[in-house]
Amino acid sequence: MKRKRGKVRIGITMGDPAGVGPEIILKALAQQAIYRQVVPIVIGDGDILERAKGYVGSGLRLRRIGSAGEATGRFREVPVLDLKNIDLEQCPPGVLSAVAGRAAVEYVFRAIDLARADEVDAVVTAPINKEAMHRAGYPFAGHTEIFAERTGSRSYALMLVAGKLRVLHVSTHVSLREACDRVRKDRVLQVICLGHEAAAAWGLRRPRIAVAGLNPHAGEQGIFGYEEREEIAPAVAAARAEGIDAVGPLPPDTLFYRAVKGDFDFVVAMYHDQGHIPVKLGSFDRAVNVTVGLPIIRTSVDHGTAFDIAGKGTASPRSLVEALRLAIRMARHRALRTLPA
Repeated sequence: MKRKRGKVRIGITMGDPAGVGPEIILKALAQQAIYRQVVPIVIGDGDILERAKGYVGSGLRLRRIGSAGEATGRFREVPVLDLKNIDLEQCPPGVLSAVAGRAAVEYVFRAIDLARADEVDAVVTAPINKEAMHRAGYPFAGHTEIFAERTGSRSYALMLVAGKLRVLHVSTHVSLREACDRVRKDRVLQVICLGHEAAAAWGLRRPRIAVAGLNPHAGEQGIFGYEEREEIAPAVAAARAEGIDAVGPLPPDTLFYRAVKGDFDFVVAMYHDQGHIPVKLGSFDRAVNVTVGLPIIRTSVDHGTAFDIAGKGTASPRSLVEALRLAIRMARHRALRTLPA
């Protein structure tokens, strides 16, 4: 008997209330196709969203709800779990503040709690501002670290997805000097394994995983650095011993070209910019950020709060729409895995 597919319940965090998050959420949820598969639940502030309706000329109706279970998924009706945690006068668009940073983190906390309680099937996050968050007293490096700490996750990684290009990162929001220090066999092996596990969401049983080198020409046999020989290559060998189809370390300057051509299903990048630059160069407004290794599903836009255009109604919702689509895919896969035999 064919399983009937119900709609996926997705918690959408509003992001920094002074940024473009409220605007791109309204634009994305104005697309009727979204509602065929999703019951959206926006976690944020109702007054901020009402204000943003004027920026984007939205005719959507906001329905303030007290719990995720009250959301119906009717088109043009946006359920808002209103935390009422910010004053409009204290939060003009495009202005960085601790007040907005605190509110943004509280939205994320609530969404994670809903996901852990199985009240939503996935969480999709709009952008937060790291400086605003730090001013509010939250020392997280970004969303990834918030989710990891709140869920008690110790083995996790950031992955960017843009079409067939899927890039996992050994490190992200640290200095380049520290990123080099973090290239260690155990961590590289951990990220390779996380990519292998994540592949099931794309129906890939034996994904081809390419591992980038850290140094020019992947170290050129130790001439330009030792990390490839002493840390990365042993990690790849260990992964292969576990039956994972991993290759590397490969020169980063040609690896991403080969990945875009389809030679590999996943790429493991050694640090933030090594992975982010090729993804954003090819898919700047369509890339999606995924945190792999969590007990819950989390996808996100891959752009910032864009304070320079906040309040103008011009921000593109494309990355958010792609993040919603990927969250649906991942949630459906997880549901199929948990069905009784």
